[in-house]
Amino acid sequence: MKKLSLKLGIIFFITLFCIETFMMFFLHVSLTNSRVEEELTNLQTTGNSHRTILEQNFHEETLSHILLMESRENTDVVITDKAGTILAASSSHPEIHAYLKKLKGRVPYSGQVLEKNWQDEKYIATISPILKQQKTIGYVFMFQNTDSIHALMERLNKHFLIVGLVSGLVTIAVIIVLSRKLAQPLMAMKEATLKMNKGDFTVALSTNGKDELSDLANAIQQLSDDLNHLREERKEFLASIAHELRTPITFIKGYTDILYKRDLTEQDRQKYLGIIMEETNRLSTLIKDLFDLAKMDENAFVINKECLHLDELVASIEVKLRPAFQEKQIHFFVECEEGLILRADSVRLEQIMLNLLNNALSYCSSGDSTFLIVKRQNNLIKIIVKDTGKGIPKKELPYIFERFYRVEKSRARAHGGLGLGLAIVKELVQAHGGEVTVVSEENKGTTFELLFKG
Repeated sequence: MKKLSLKLGIIFFITLFCIETFMMFFLHVSLTNSRVEEELTNLQTTGNSHRTILEQNFHEETLSHILLMESRENTDVVITDKAGTILAASSSHPEIHAYLKKLKGRVPYSGQVLEKNWQDEKYIATISPILKQQKTIGYVFMFQNTDSIHALMERLNKHFLIVGLVSGLVTIAVIIVLSRKLAQPLMAMKEATLKMNKGDFTVALSTNGKDELSDLANAIQQLSDDLNHLREERKEFLASIAHELRTPITFIKGYTDILYKRDLTEQDRQKYLGIIMEETNRLSTLIKDLFDLAKMDENAFVINKECLHLDELVASIEVKLRPAFQEKQIHFFVECEEGLILRADSVRLEQIMLNLLNNALSYCSSGDSTFLIVKRQNNLIKIIVKDTGKGIPKKELPYIFERFYRVEKSRARAHGGLGLGLAIVKELVQAHGGEVTVVSEENKGTTFELLFKG
């Protein structure tokens, strides 16, 4: 926690410190320049006012009056003739002659700033020309001591220092709170991932909020739930495989021992050999299905698509299965539109329909009906396998495509299902780019619908 929050705090502090320093420096320079410009403007305005009075009445009394007015201010005035001879001055300023030498050309009637370097010079100064009949007869020099400006800058610097310290302390406090607030959920996520790495998926993260951290927490929580679900599925999967392999092997071993150790009649021998053959076929089917699913998981399952005439494929399936339906006295109806062509793997598409029809055969009773319907729907090919059998409970429907999942929790072997048929159907349909849906109601039947792009 400390390492992460410290790193976040340092990053935030440096960023905010740079921003605040730049803003305060910019504000300080702006205020300083504005204040100096304001003082120069006032000084120039005062000089122009004196110049206007002198242009109207250029006498000793007027000069004295102007000196008297400036004696009450913190500024100085010096009035000279055109050659630079001082006619009146409220204070001695010998640098006037130096200023006059620096003047290039005629001084604008609005006046001119002579000195504005308040940091290094003792005075700031302006000049205003005195005109008579459009000719310059003298100048009004205005001086202001820069001590007041320096005093103002010292007070301003002190205020900025106080504001800087206060804002720095507040920034540090805010950063500590924010960095901890950011670090805590990140550290919780780290602990969650470490638990998941050790195989403990009982992770509970706070997923309230709509920011990126909440999204990340949601993603980790979802990952944890998915991994936990996969672990449970793996346990069930391994238990189911062990059960399904053990059962036929137990039958085969037991009846083989009977045949080997006992003297049996030919009738009993044929009976036991039939059981062994049945369990061997069951074991072979299970291994084949597992092999198919393993290849699907490794993306090594190859679908060889070709143009299939569906009416021919459906007719061959009907020939294969009708005897089985007749034996159980189940009505079997087949309907396929003529001329339907689908690009698919003939072997795998037949496997899909046989799996679904075998399910219907297993869960229908005498007198029930099973339908195989193939038709075009817009630009899609729809294959429907419908029966009027036992149906599937509503709560079981979301799980019927999971491997080794059986609606009958007792694992009764009366129907002979391995719990892999529908998982294979779903994988094969998706491998063809299709969709499979199921609708069922207990004691009314089940309908599987497959959609393929025609």
